Amino acid sequence: MTRSKHVSETPATQLLRKKAVAFTEHPYEYVDHGGTAESARQLAVDEHSVIKTLVMEDESARPLIILMHGDRSVSTKNLARQIGRKRVEPCKPEVAERHTGYQVGGTSPFGTRKVMPVFVERSVLALPRIYLNGGRRGYLVSIEPSVLLSTLSAVAVECALEN
Repeated sequence: MTRSKHVSETPATQLLRKKAVAFTEHPYEYVDHGGTAESARQLAVDEHSVIKTLVMEDESARPLIILMHGDRSVSTKNLARQIGRKRVEPCKPEVAERHTGYQVGGTSPFGTRKVMPVFVERSVLALPRIYLNGGRRGYLVSIEPSVLLSTLSAVAVECALEN
């Protein structure tokens, strides 16, 4: 009998349970700078369905989250234009950690320390199931993409760039 590795609760999983969201847990061996390619490889899933949580800020240093396919990049210029901001750029890691309460590499859009607007690449919503960080390095949760809309009030945008 194989036992799955138990993962302790995180603010993300606490929020998902509180909202009665169905999710499955997918622990993997975290590799520094491995990113979504590494987690997808270890979990034997398509990297396109592994969604990265990116913490960015606008010209006034107001934070926001953008959820993007693991195998795509964000056009910050397109994102800024679509959300009515002059400029959008990634936060420095220590600033992102302060806003979210999560360590970079383990950032979940669920259960963040500070409430921030969440944007999601529109094509993510068309996937049958997505994998995204569950609130710690080496730990993804799988959910239906509609949860992003119902739980986070995420707003769909189109700002993906091919990698």
